[in-house]
Amino acid sequence: MYKLFFALVFTRMDPEKAHHLAFRWIRLAARVPVLRTFAAAVLAPRYKELRTEALGLRMHGPFGLAAGFDKNAQAVDGMAMLGFDHVEIGTVTSEPQPGNPGKRLFRLVPDRALINRMGFNNEGSAAVAERLAGRREVFRTTLGVNIGKTKVVPEEEAVADYVASTERLARHADYLVVNVSSPNTPGLRNLQATESLRPLLTAVREAADRTVTGRRVPLLVKIAPDLADEDVDAVADLALELGLDGIIATNTTIAREGLGLTSPPDVVAETGGLSGAPVKARSLEVLRRLYARVGDRITLVGVGGIADAEDAWQRILAGATLVQGYSAFVYEGPFYARAIHKGLAARLAASPYATLAEAVGAETRKAATA
Repeated sequence: MYKLFFALVFTRMDPEKAHHLAFRWIRLAARVPVLRTFAAAVLAPRYKELRTEALGLRMHGPFGLAAGFDKNAQAVDGMAMLGFDHVEIGTVTSEPQPGNPGKRLFRLVPDRALINRMGFNNEGSAAVAERLAGRREVFRTTLGVNIGKTKVVPEEEAVADYVASTERLARHADYLVVNVSSPNTPGLRNLQATESLRPLLTAVREAADRTVTGRRVPLLVKIAPDLADEDVDAVADLALELGLDGIIATNTTIAREGLGLTSPPDVVAETGGLSGAPVKARSLEVLRRLYARVGDRITLVGVGGIADAEDAWQRILAGATLVQGYSAFVYEGPFYARAIHKGLAARLAASPYATLAEAVGAETRKAATA
């Protein structure tokens, strides 16, 4: 039903307008008690065997919503209603900003992909913090907060910019993510270099610790698939050195060549980050490399091209304790998370692993000893 609706309605709309329309429907549904209860019963069934412990947190399962869909923390309960085990909001910047001018979101339907150059459009960390402070939770879910650099802030002032957001948002976050990997903020990816990343992550860690004294807020970094292998290794080593809690692999790619894209050339040529099915292979490769480097010492989150349960299962076997999706949600609709959970439960039952935790990294470990 959704795929027919998508083909007849959404494909005829500007992608960003379609996003706002769907987002509005989700928010409205979550505000109606009977409707949200019914929707959650249908779309968010729980499987005991998928219960997950990660980052010191207990979750209904391993599958969450990646950052980018809910930039301003306006639909956390709505996304939990749709079955996502954790919801990562953002990217949030210290100052409010409109993002890049439109048109800035493009569908590559034949490739099951998106290109975006949104540019961290959000209301700013002060407004988002105020919204989270006033939030009354309807559905229990894990909340991640993804922070980035304000566009007008020069690179040399980036640390202070991230710290300001941390001081406002850390108390509301179950975990915090430093985003240094979007291609749509000039100079942002330069912060992935370890000489820039070390002081940034150190400062954010210190800011989170002095702001939230009653608990430790887990800190993760999100990296790009376009990093060279030696740079992936360097980030992994730095994460271990600093006692980072996790790495999210990966963000969108600026690559176009070698991905087998079949969408019209004028759409493929649009600048911005490419997400969805075409980034799957490299994201999986980066994840395997990270797990081979860090093992179980930190939590890895697999994201990029997670279209179905098999994709999610492969990330778990590669080393991901948690898995996230976004682009495929646009194409699969409200039953997306339900299908992932059902498929993961079936794959776990058919596997030699007694628990989901036992399956994490199993194939990467096996390859290392072969």
